[in-house]
Amino acid sequence: MFNFFNKPKSPAELPFATDIHCHVIPGVDDGSPDIATSVELIERMQSWGIKRIFASPHVTKDRFENTAAGLDEAMNALQSELDRRGNGIKLVHHAEYRLDEYSLSFFESGEVMTLPGNYIMIENPFVSEAWFIDNTIFDLQVKGFVPVLAHPERYSYYYKNRARYSQLHAAGAKFQINLLSLAEAYGKEQREVAEQLIADGLVDFIGTDLHNSVHADRIERYLLTRQARTHFASIAGKLLNDKIQ
Repeated sequence: MFNFFNKPKSPAELPFATDIHCHVIPGVDDGSPDIATSVELIERMQSWGIKRIFASPHVTKDRFENTAAGLDEAMNALQSELDRRGNGIKLVHHAEYRLDEYSLSFFESGEVMTLPGNYIMIENPFVSEAWFIDNTIFDLQVKGFVPVLAHPERYSYYYKNRARYSQLHAAGAKFQINLLSLAEAYGKEQREVAEQLIADGLVDFIGTDLHNSVHADRIERYLLTRQARTHFASIAGKLLNDKIQ
């Protein structure tokens, strides 16, 4: 666990100013429930040095069958409130696609919500690896997309088969780890795997994966640790976050 004694007096500076993974669009998934909460979370993100936000609402069968039209409406309402408050940050959304039948239908049609540069965020189920992930990574690239695998450090079924990480990355999947993983919000093993992925040169993006104020509290405590400074020094200059245009 982190040692919070003799902690630095000021928070560590994030090694990125663009967050590509957060759930701050109100009322569309398991993230922010309303506009007021979204504004609070965004303002806290800005205090950490975040200057651009590419929100990533979930798209998954049955639970979050989000579409571009519905997400645009919710995002525009939030943007209007930010503008009214004089907050100059501009929001953009893409989506975090769970690898299931619902998402496959979008991949096949090519009607997907992406980051600039045709980066598309995909997410494995947490119980077991999607059996079609290799084909999906290949097919998405054939269609001109760049798959970004969200939080690979959280898929425990890879822990006893660490070589799988190198296989997926070599196949063309970019890796995005969570700031919350480095903050040990999910557990020690997730932090250690995230650290190993950094050491192995497999981390392309870091995202907050911010959902709520509890997450924000955890990140703020982490930013005051020496461990945060160590992590950020090891990844400095290697991330693609701020290169997205």
